[in-house]
Amino acid sequence: MSQNTKTEDQKHESRSRFIRIVFAVLIVFVYFFGLTIPLLGPDEPRYTQVAREMFERGDWVTPTLGGFDWFEKPALLYWLQIASFHIFGVTEFAARFGSALFGLGTIFCLWILGRKWTESSEQWLEEERKTEAQSSKFKAENSKTDFADWIALTAASSIGLIAFARGASFDIILTFPITASLAGFFIWEISRREHRKHGKMLNEHEKSSVFSASSAALFSFYFFIGVAMIAKGLVGIVFPFAIAVFYYVLSRRFPPKEFIFSLVWGTLLSLAVASIWYLPMYITNGWKFIDEFFIQHHFQRYTSNKYQHPQPFWFFWLVLPLMTIPWLPFFLASLRNLIKGFFQRKNAKTQKDNETPKTQDLRLTTFALSWMLVPLVFFSASGSKLPGYILPALPAAIILTAVYVYEFVRKSEKRRAGLQILAFLTFVIIFVLLQFFVEPLVRHDTTKNLVRAASEKGFNDEKILTLHTISHNLEFYGAGRLVRLPDGKQRYFYGTAEIAEYIRINEKKPVLVFLPVERIGELNENPQITAEILGDNGEHALAAVSLK
Repeated sequence: MSQNTKTEDQKHESRSRFIRIVFAVLIVFVYFFGLTIPLLGPDEPRYTQVAREMFERGDWVTPTLGGFDWFEKPALLYWLQIASFHIFGVTEFAARFGSALFGLGTIFCLWILGRKWTESSEQWLEEERKTEAQSSKFKAENSKTDFADWIALTAASSIGLIAFARGASFDIILTFPITASLAGFFIWEISRREHRKHGKMLNEHEKSSVFSASSAALFSFYFFIGVAMIAKGLVGIVFPFAIAVFYYVLSRRFPPKEFIFSLVWGTLLSLAVASIWYLPMYITNGWKFIDEFFIQHHFQRYTSNKYQHPQPFWFFWLVLPLMTIPWLPFFLASLRNLIKGFFQRKNAKTQKDNETPKTQDLRLTTFALSWMLVPLVFFSASGSKLPGYILPALPAAIILTAVYVYEFVRKSEKRRAGLQILAFLTFVIIFVLLQFFVEPLVRHDTTKNLVRAASEKGFNDEKILTLHTISHNLEFYGAGRLVRLPDGKQRYFYGTAEIAEYIRINEKKPVLVFLPVERIGELNENPQITAEILGDNGEHALAAVSLK
């Protein structure tokens, strides 16, 4: 190679390294930026309040809400929030910090998977390079980390991952350990096949190194299954096992004996990890925990519409593709190629132990397809559907997308630059939205400013009554002040007469009333009370109410 060529390669490699560093810094910045906006919706405030109550009690086992047992979800999100509270204090940023970390962890796991897949493909890549007229730039671009970088960039800039990594909710908390577990499984599968194919060519030290890496990958598969169970219950063990089995079904192969033998110690490892929370939880709360957590919030939630989240069967088949924006066209193109390739392979001749780039692609896309389909089919059959449920399938959709993107950018430097600009602009748009638009747009979805306005006028400790509505957002911002029924649920007040009666039997102390803005007139129609509107968020108002 001439000196000029070497210099050109070095310049190109330096430029690629610089771009890689810029994107890494940008990704971390965007994922932690804007976590201070008020807690939104019904879930973020409730989960954060559960963690705050555990934090204030110094209790890492039993979740409570308003002082009452709260057994809907496992403890992993709460643990992350409690740890963050110790570092940052009880703030919105602390409530979401663990979710952002798990979002970045999901990206990193996909990067590791992509890097290992590229390393396993080096042999056929070298053969491909010998037969193609490629520039030195093309060779430099196909480094060990090139595909890994693209899969990470695709993941990091996908709107679904960005959105859910910003929320104090359980969806991203489950997605990270599921991704880590399945990445471990696929890396083990690659290492096992490599060792079987090239084992005779390796010396003892190389064999030991390959064996250690393979064992660590299989260990991580089972370890993170246990973590996933602490993240969101039984689905944490159902998905990884079902996806692994379905992968072998699609590959038309019987699971290898190493995997079958590992099920014994591996399942015990998963259960041991999960028992860190489940065992003390059962010892402390007994059958009540089993009934509420498993029977009501696992089986009844799945088989019925008890929790009132009905959607049509095809709901997630629409939501998942939308989560890949801005890479949606590439995701759809990857599915088209996958379907097209399936029909082409039906009549193709196969050669045993003679892998080509296409069969290498097939292993990865088959794995990603099995990973994507299992959650899709599982949740599509559920009686309760929320968009975040399908998030564990997003990494699989990203893998399929990244395979197509990688092939797309390899053909042209302009294509590469164009898609890097697309990702960069996505991050810029997210930053602008968070900085200037999100908080005003979600003003109606939070009670933070209403409670703050009441405090500024001296109403700091008064009970908060909810009239003609229930507010889960007040669980955090009005913590300790909500009126509850004997079972711990918020009391729903049906009219101003009930408000007046409540004040009368509670020493005639003034209260705050949270109600829809269209019902404000009712406060002035009751001659028994006097009301002062302290503020509204466009949908609900907060009023100070006392007896005349």
